[in-house]
Amino acid sequence: MSDSDLTGRIALVTGASKGIGAVIARTLGAAGANVVAHYGSDRAGAQAACAELPEDRRRLVQADLAAPGGARALWREAVAWRGRVDVVVANAAINLETPWDATDEDWDAAWEQTLRVNVRATADLVREAVTHFVPAGGGVLITLSSWAALRGSALPQLSAYAASKAAVRAITQTVAQNHAREGVLAYVVAPGLVNAGMSAPAIEQRGGADAVNATMPMGEVVPPEDVAALVAFLASGRCRHLTGATLDVNGASYVR
Repeated sequence: MSDSDLTGRIALVTGASKGIGAVIARTLGAAGANVVAHYGSDRAGAQAACAELPEDRRRLVQADLAAPGGARALWREAVAWRGRVDVVVANAAINLETPWDATDEDWDAAWEQTLRVNVRATADLVREAVTHFVPAGGGVLITLSSWAALRGSALPQLSAYAASKAAVRAITQTVAQNHAREGVLAYVVAPGLVNAGMSAPAIEQRGGADAVNATMPMGEVVPPEDVAALVAFLASGRCRHLTGATLDVNGASYVR
């Protein structure tokens, strides 16, 4: 048996249409999971992420996580598919700039939207998952945080993003501490710069891919497949006593 055998598991992945989320959905499916792939507007991206899965092992669900109640609606549809969810991967997030010199209106709007999607929607989804897992005897929760949550962002215009990812980490750790005896396993994955999705603007602002890769201890930013492989292992629940941990995936570019 593979350390990441997920045969028969029902896994919900948010933000599965692009970037890390798409690779995670594909990887969990390859490990045997039945995948509920959430998307906001890019249905084609979610379809591509699950293209290798037979139709009876994939379910695409649209939900606007910026809308009040969006995460709850997503959860209800995910559970309705097979009557349960065993693994939740809370990956969906936005990365809006909040520069110090922004107008008050732009600052307020970006902070509100960031907290709505990255924190409140994640918290709503975590709440639904915990109340589902506890009576079921357990489940696995994996949230995607960031190295910015641990060290702050190196880019001053990303303070809202860094703060939101720190909140995600705290929510997950709270679940781990309070529900371990009930079989709820909760893990935080904190990637550094990843060669996919939301890292692209940050890489460009640091001088482009070649310049950034030259500064990395491994000579490259993190491949999304590395993050997805870790998520698949955690989703298996084979290392229960790792619950509550924050797993850094940054190629030794930030060591703590």
